[in-house]
Amino acid sequence: MAVRRSKAAKAKKYSDILYEVKGQVAWITINRPRVLNSFREQTLDEMIDALKSTREDPTIVCAVVTGAGNKSFSAGGDFFAMKRLNFTNAYMWNDRMLGLAMTIRGLPIPVIAMVNGWCMGGGHELALWCDVVIASENAVLGQTGAKVGACPTVGATQYLPLILGERLAREMIFCARRFTAKEAVEVGLINKCVPQKDLVKETLKWCETMKGHSALTIRMTKRSLNSASDALYASWQQGMELLAHVWGSPEANEGMDAFLAGRKPNFNQFRQRDKREMTRYLDGYAKNLNEPPYMRKNKK
Repeated sequence: MAVRRSKAAKAKKYSDILYEVKGQVAWITINRPRVLNSFREQTLDEMIDALKSTREDPTIVCAVVTGAGNKSFSAGGDFFAMKRLNFTNAYMWNDRMLGLAMTIRGLPIPVIAMVNGWCMGGGHELALWCDVVIASENAVLGQTGAKVGACPTVGATQYLPLILGERLAREMIFCARRFTAKEAVEVGLINKCVPQKDLVKETLKWCETMKGHSALTIRMTKRSLNSASDALYASWQQGMELLAHVWGSPEANEGMDAFLAGRKPNFNQFRQRDKREMTRYLDGYAKNLNEPPYMRKNKK
C-alpha cells in the first residue's frame, strides 16, 4: 500500500520518530528502542509536529501513537535529558509536555495509544492523553515518579482520579503501583488487552471501524467528551510549576542517578536533613529567636 505523507511531515526528516500515513491512518512511532523509547525534547517536538500535520489531510481518520520494537511503548522521559533540567529551564521541558498533550486532545480525530511492553511514568501520561488505549498482554503500565524523584503532574494527577477513582489513583502514584494489561482493563485504565501477535491487527480493526463513521460527529463528540477535563487546565499549569521546583533538586538527582546506576535511591537522607532543619527551627522558636535581638528577654 502506498504511503501518503503530508507536505509538512514530508519536508522534515525526523530523528526520534517515524511518521507515515497508510490507509487513512497516521502512525507516529517513537523510534528510540535502545532507551526503551524514552523521550527527550527533540522527541516531543517531532511528535507535536507530526500530529499537527494530520490536520492538513482531512482524509486521515485517526492517529496511532506507539513505540518501536516489542519491549516498550515508552519508558517516559529520558533521564539524561531530565538531569539537565532545573528551575531556570524547567518550562522548556514542561511546555513541550503540555504542548504534546494539548495537540493530541485538540486534534479533530481520535488518537489511539497502541501499547506494547513498558508504559511507565511520562510514557503512561502520553497514553492517558490519547483517546483510547489498546495494549498487548506483555504491557505494564505505571507511574514511577515517587521512585525516581519526579512528579506526574502533567496528566496523571489530573486524569487518574477521573479514570480510576481517588483511592486507586493515589495508590498508583504514591506507591508506584504497576498494572499488567489484563489488570488495566479490569480497572478501566485501558480499553482492551490482546495477545502481542494480535496488537496491530486489533488496532487496525478499531481504525477500520472509525472509517465507517462520520468525521464531523467524531470531531464534535471529541470536543464534548473533552469538555469536563478541559476544566482541569488550571491544574496542568499549577502542576508544571510544581514540577519546575522538582527538576534539578537533590532528590530528583538522587532518584535518577540511582536508577541509572542500578541501585536503590537513598531518599531517607533528605528526610534526615529536613529533620535537622526542623529541629533547628523549633529550637529557635523555643529560644525566642524569631524576635528581633533587641526585643528578646534575657534568659539565665
